[in-house]
Amino acid sequence: MRRPFRSYATMLKLRLLTWDVKDTLLRLRIPVGESYAAEAQAHGLHVEAEALSRAFHQAYKAQVQRFPNYGLDRGLSSKQWWQDVVMETFRFSGVHEDNVLLPIAEKLYWDYCSKRNWELLPGASETLQQCRQLGIRMAVISNFDRRLPEILAQCNLHQHFEFVLTSESVGFAKPDKRIFLEALRISRVPPPLAAHVGDNYMNDYRAPREAGMHSFLIRTAKKPASWETEVPQEHILPTLTYLLSLIEKG
Repeated sequence: MRRPFRSYATMLKLRLLTWDVKDTLLRLRIPVGESYAAEAQAHGLHVEAEALSRAFHQAYKAQVQRFPNYGLDRGLSSKQWWQDVVMETFRFSGVHEDNVLLPIAEKLYWDYCSKRNWELLPGASETLQQCRQLGIRMAVISNFDRRLPEILAQCNLHQHFEFVLTSESVGFAKPDKRIFLEALRISRVPPPLAAHVGDNYMNDYRAPREAGMHSFLIRTAKKPASWETEVPQEHILPTLTYLLSLIEKG
């Protein structure tokens, strides 16, 4: 049942704004398959980028299903979790020499901390800056691992946020509403004065609303997303900067 919607002609008065990161504020500069192919080439292997891209999605999906949230409850570290994904990606692509795959996996793990692999989405920096100028406190809520604070620092975004909650650090992942409740607890902001922005219907729209917050989804692709028929148009951001028009100033 869709939640009753108050017209945003009366704008939101927010004290806390939480953000998803990947495909909301930052996106990968080049596809995963191309990054993996380039690193393989540096180690003397030639593997097609398209084959690696297909294999990555297969390996990643299987790993998420087998070991949710980086396998924390099974004694894995996120680093080991990602290295296993990389190695399985190459195995699916026909490379099985672990003595070669391990250094590739190690290098790729650290490479994805670097800003050379990430770029800001249009309007991200401007929107964050103006939200800060409005006096809105901000934080990150992301299904990411322990590298995220370093990535935010590398991309010059860290100064905008009071705290960063990753699913690895908190111990549960979106769409579990407890990660949003933890942000509300830390900030001591009542749910009606908080909102979340992201790109995933279940994780970034439904889950924060289950915690009593407002939420908005960013439209990042030209074609309509599958969730657009489920979400009131007033909750969809055609651009990140559009958010500013929904926030009460002063």
